[in-house]
Amino acid sequence: KMEEFLNFTQLKTSFKEAILLDYYTAGFWWAKEMNFSLIQLSGFMDLLNFALENLSDKHMTFGDNLKELQRAMVGIGGAGSGERGDLNLFSIEQAKAIIDYLVTSLFKHYKAYEYLFHSRREEPVISNE
Repeated sequence: KMEEFLNFTQLKTSFKEAILLDYYTAGFWWAKEMNFSLIQLSGFMDLLNFALENLSDKHMTFGDNLKELQRAMVGIGGAGSGERGDLNLFSIEQAKAIIDYLVTSLFKHYKAYEYLFHSRREEPVISNE
């Protein structure tokens, strides 16, 4: 279902799509294990997408992406709402767990994700020979 939602059409032949499917699916199941409500689950998936888009589309460095994540999460536990929507739906403990998850799942592997999105790869040619 995640494959359909993400509109991946070349999953069997695209290394990039396979990695992204794994990234989002692992995040989804982690959030389910944290017993997030549907609204919290949606907010968490938005944060995953936000951090990944900062890397893939905006070519943000590791440090800049961390700063953007900090700005996005600054309102958690407070009364205001931030640019990324109402992230006050997370408790301080949940926010800490989310940060730990993002560090483990994305930021520890930042160079690998940069390579995935920004390196030039030649398409392999397969022949009968």
